[in-house]
Amino acid sequence: MPEGKNGSKSRIADIEYEQMLLSRYTIAQHRHSSGLDRSVYLIMSRIDGQGPMSIAQLSHALRLESSTLQRQVTVAIKEGYLERMADPDGHVARKITLTHFGEEQLADARATSIEALEQIMGDWSSKDVDQFAHFLNRFNNAIEEYSQLRRGQKNG
Repeated sequence: MPEGKNGSKSRIADIEYEQMLLSRYTIAQHRHSSGLDRSVYLIMSRIDGQGPMSIAQLSHALRLESSTLQRQVTVAIKEGYLERMADPDGHVARKITLTHFGEEQLADARATSIEALEQIMGDWSSKDVDQFAHFLNRFNNAIEEYSQLRRGQKNG
């Protein structure tokens, strides 16, 4: 584990290290378990949670360049996971939505992921699971706020 100043462990350095491992393990899990590419899984999950979104909305939500996202969406459309639809609000930009096949594949991938987490955390108390979920949510919200602040500084 990384060492902080004067040889003492820095708790923030510990968190950075553990977050890096978590990211690595999560990527490996999606690569091997569901057959869905990690990037496609993230896009599909966001659309599932928020409803149909334009490329611009997805780009903003996922903090990806539009060109990168467009390539990923094109692949997912060719694989039958996503489709383009007219904007229900009548705007010019088309929205991206899940196909029925995409919904099924996302549900299967999510079930596999949840099953793995249930096994991994099987000996954790309900209180520990609740606290971990709370702190992960708090951590992700703080990352979102930090990212928005950084984007505002770059654009301002």
